[in-house]
Order: sequence, then C-alpha cells, then structure tokens
Amino acid sequence: MNWTQTFIPTLKETPSDAEIVSHQLLLRAGLVRKLTGGLYTFLPAGLRVLRKIERIIREEMDRAGGIEVLMPALQPPEIWQQSGRYETARDVLFKVKDSAQREWVLGPTHEEVITHLCASEINSYRQLPKCFYQIQTKFRDEIRPRFGLMRAKEFVMKDAYSFDASDDGAMASYKRMYDAYTRIFARCGLRAFAVEADTGVIGGNHSHEFMVPAETGENDVVYCETGAYAANIEKATSRGPVEATPSDGTGGAPEKFATPGVVTIDALAAAPHSIPASRQIKTLVFLVDSEPTLFLLRGDDQLNEAKLMARTGAVNARAATAEECAAALSAKPGSLGAVSGVPEKVKVYADEALRGARGMATGANEDGFHFRHVDIERDIRVTQWADLRTVRAGEACGASGLPLKIRRAIEVGHVFKLGTKYSDRMNATFLAENGTRHSLVMGCYGIGVTRTLQAVIEQSNDKDGIVWPVAVAPFEVCVTPLGVAAGSPTRAAADALVAELEAAGIEVILDDRDERPGVKFKDSELVGFPLRVGIGEKSLAKGELEFKPRGGVLEPVMVADAAAKVIAWVQAGRAGLR
Repeated sequence: MNWTQTFIPTLKETPSDAEIVSHQLLLRAGLVRKLTGGLYTFLPAGLRVLRKIERIIREEMDRAGGIEVLMPALQPPEIWQQSGRYETARDVLFKVKDSAQREWVLGPTHEEVITHLCASEINSYRQLPKCFYQIQTKFRDEIRPRFGLMRAKEFVMKDAYSFDASDDGAMASYKRMYDAYTRIFARCGLRAFAVEADTGVIGGNHSHEFMVPAETGENDVVYCETGAYAANIEKATSRGPVEATPSDGTGGAPEKFATPGVVTIDALAAAPHSIPASRQIKTLVFLVDSEPTLFLLRGDDQLNEAKLMARTGAVNARAATAEECAAALSAKPGSLGAVSGVPEKVKVYADEALRGARGMATGANEDGFHFRHVDIERDIRVTQWADLRTVRAGEACGASGLPLKIRRAIEVGHVFKLGTKYSDRMNATFLAENGTRHSLVMGCYGIGVTRTLQAVIEQSNDKDGIVWPVAVAPFEVCVTPLGVAAGSPTRAAADALVAELEAAGIEVILDDRDERPGVKFKDSELVGFPLRVGIGEKSLAKGELEFKPRGGVLEPVMVADAAAKVIAWVQAGRAGLR
C-alpha cells in the first residue's frame, strides 16, 4: 500500500477538545474523526487496527467454542419490558419511532434478543451447551460522552452469551470465556488483569472485569500487591476501617443535645462539640423502589451505591430530597438519625463497620439537635446489616492482611454468570434427561472493541506518538525512501523491498509522499508503525538501509540482508516476542 493511495490525515497540533493522550493521538495520527460528541468516523488506518482486534477476538472466541451470529440492532421494547430492564436501563436506552409511531429500542446489549431466540430454538438438554457471540455496533445514551472512544454513544462491542443445563456447566462456560479474554488482551499487547466486579443492570451473581492500568481510567481498582485480591471499587471489601469503630460508651441512655446550625459531619467534629467523624453515625435517606429507606454508616465512610443496589435488590434507587427526608422523618438532612422518630415501615440498613458501636453521636430527627451515647445495637432498630461502605486505601486486605492500594484503570471487558435471571422471565427452558423442564443457565461476556483499541494507545505511547504492538498495528512496516521520484535509486530500492516483503505476507506501507525527511519520520513515529526502514542516497551508496524499530535505536542493515531481517523481526512481533 502506498501512502498516497490511502488517507492518513495527521495533525501537528493537539485538538483542544481531546482531554487524554489516547484521544489526542487517535485524532493526531489520523485514525478517527469526530462527527459530534460520542460519534466518530473510523479512517482507513484506524479501521485496519479495529479489524485486527476483531480478528483476534474471533479466533479466540471460536477456539473457546463460540458460534458467531448477528442480531438486530433495532429491538422491540416488549422484550425489554419482559426482562424488566425497560425501566432499570432506561437512562441509557435510545428509543426511536417508526413512521407508524411504533417505538423501538436501539440495542445497547443483546441479552433479551438472544434469550428470545433460545427460548424458541433450544428445547432439549441434547442441544446444550451453546455459546453464541457477535461483533456489532451498540448504542447507549451517554449523558456526557468523553475521552473519545472510551465513553461514546455508538461503539463496537463483542458480546457473547452461554447457555447451559446446570450451574456447574455455566461455571465451566464462564471459565472458558475468562481464559479466552485473558488470551485476547495479551494478543492485543495489553497488560490487562481481572478484578471482581459488580454486576450492575446486567444482573447475575458472579462477575469479573478486565482492567488496563491507566491514570486516565474511569474506574478505581482496589488491589493487594501480593496478587491475592483485586476488585472494582464498587465491589471491593476489606477487613474494615483502619481506625476501629468506638465501642467504649458509658452505657447510659442516649442524651439529646442542641446543635444549632450544625448540619455536616465536619461541623459536629469541630469545636465546641469536637466529636470525631469516626464516632458519628451518618444517616442517609434513599427512595428504594419509591420507598423511603435509611442507610447508616460511620461518619468518615462513604456510601457505595452499587452495594446499596446489590444489598437491597432494588430496581431503582435515588437519594431523597430535603423535602422527602422531612416528610419521612420530620427533619432535614444534617439532623437525621434512626434512634427515634423512624416509622415502623421504614427499613433501616446499617453498615457492618458499625456493629458493636457504642458511644456514638447521630441526628435526633429534630432540626438543630443530635443524640450522644448511642449504642447502635441497643438504641436503633436495624432491619439488616450489610457491607455498604466504599473501601479506602490502607485498609487490610481480607485475603492477605496487607494494606490495600487503589489505582485507576480502563475497563475493556466484562464477564458475568447470569444464572436464570433472563431465562426465567422470558420462558427460556429445556427438557432435562429425566423429563423435567428447567430454565437455561446463562452467562454473558462483553468486550468493548473500540475501547480496546484506544486502551492500547493509552498504554502504548511516548512523546512522539503511538507505539503499536505488531499484532494490531495498521501496518507492520513503513518503508520510507527519502527520494520518491520514479526511477531514482532510492525509489527503486524501496519498490524492490516492498515487493519482497509483501510476497512474504508482511503488511507494508510505502511512504511515497514528496515530503521532507523530517515530516515523513515524524508521521511514521506519530502513527506508530512498529518498524521503519529508511532508504537514503548516502546509506544506499554504502549498500545499506536504515532499520529503525519504533522507540528503538536506528541500525544500518545491508541491502541484501534487509528483507530477511525485517521478516524475522515482524514474525517475532506477531508471536508476541517484542
């Protein structure tokens, strides 16, 4: 391929709306162009990378027993209503109407569609197990699309769905997909690792995310350096706060005291009251499926809303307004508590870190007043104890006992064991060997293909541009003659080398542009071709070419040896050896 025959519009300047380095390089290297927020056109070089990632995914999915299908992106809302996700996923659903004013959903994912298919087509245990996958465009109504392909309204995703006759079979399918994902990301040149994860609106009871460490990532990952534990912050647990919860109360009854104008944890911790946050009980009111519900935590802890959803089994939940708090508890935020004035029908969830807490302070459900000397197990009617808090760095790992650390990461893949959540609701059953009918046991598995592409850039770049792994580079080799005139010695040598490399199956781009050498070299570095072979008159006169790996040292190579050296270098890169 000649550079002048394709379209790689590189940019010298960084676009002002590109916030992170991978987004900047996507645009500067001419891989994509923005149409509007969250929508991008893939240009030829970017599309070549995308197709290579897709090929790796297909090879590993096929190897793991996946069967490729292609499902409609346009979906009837009835199947979303049947699964129960028409409401729970409403914030991300794109809904459109046809000429007859009938509503449709643009698919953000395909659990409903594949379950509907299997409900019709799978009837016997003899047809199991099955795992279907597709690579397709998805649509999600991101309120704030940002970071290029990381959070877009339209993106390419590989989604897969397994169907088994038993829970053990489903776990075996889960393990096959987990292992396939490990191979996929390794082949793409990504340093990815798996963490325990919350299942979110997808549902299920077992889940792992595949994360790529990056300071610009949108996820916080909690981990132990021994490798004994890693989890998304939404799922992470520990042995509890570094500072133990107070349990040295006087044993006396709760005492109400005036706190005019004190409506925050910090204000109560300041003089004249001087009650540390760790000795305060924070009371939060949420509407859980429209019902007022209290959540109690230590004053220095933060509520983890993903855990709230998981522990309550809520379909919808949101923080109550000040007016809703007053209606439920006769007080406004800042004076809320659960010692008195809590209607019997209101559920009270308390974080496990508060178990045994005595000598605590909390709101009195009367504006301008608090209680002290509170013994939570004696003085508060707790409906359910649950892990509700967000883990903090430095807390002890539950597995090793060592301090936990937190780092930022990019999620590139997610695997779920769904169980029978969808098959129960959508009547996807099979006839077992003993003649009884059971629900199909499901798993689902997603890879953000476009996000994976950008994650590679985020992880593999330097001051000059992208550093593509050979396996996913738009071209493996860039041959750069400094003189491109037809019949010139440099052009003739370049054409001969390209022909020999292409005959060996090497993907080559010939930079045949009539540009200054500095422009060509900078563009080659910016786009990130793994290997550049420069051909100048002076080196050619000595019988040499210039062999320059991306990010490596320039090395002279004899013309007679050049093709063999390039081929060996590329093959080693394809094997993951560089």
